[in-house]
Amino acid sequence: MNSMSIQTEFDFILPKGFVDTEGKVWNQGVMRLATALDEISVMEDPRVQINPAYLPVLLLAKVICRLGDQEFVTPNMIENLFASDLTYLEDLYMRLNCVETVEKGTVCPKCSHRFQVKIAPL
Repeated sequence: MNSMSIQTEFDFILPKGFVDTEGKVWNQGVMRLATALDEISVMEDPRVQINPAYLPVLLLAKVICRLGDQEFVTPNMIENLFASDLTYLEDLYMRLNCVETVEKGTVCPKCSHRFQVKIAPL
């Protein structure tokens, strides 16, 4: 029988970094592929039922295996990320877990021109 391995965990580096309660900045982490249960369980969470914008917070807390020296990532940690880091992690999640190309709106940092970018899955 032919056995095939699949990469399920991916290293990342946050653009700004997570600042812990002692003021130390952590920017390296590991994200794993999401399971169906990950996505189902966050949809059933009362916090998502009240505020659907909370879904990425809970989902990222489930799939991030390590952030700095923290091997247990909590929703509170995700809530306290800088907005640019949250956006980075949401994009990484989509690239790791989607099979289709994702189209995202972006802005040129030099001229402020808005345009669409197609991002292929990893």
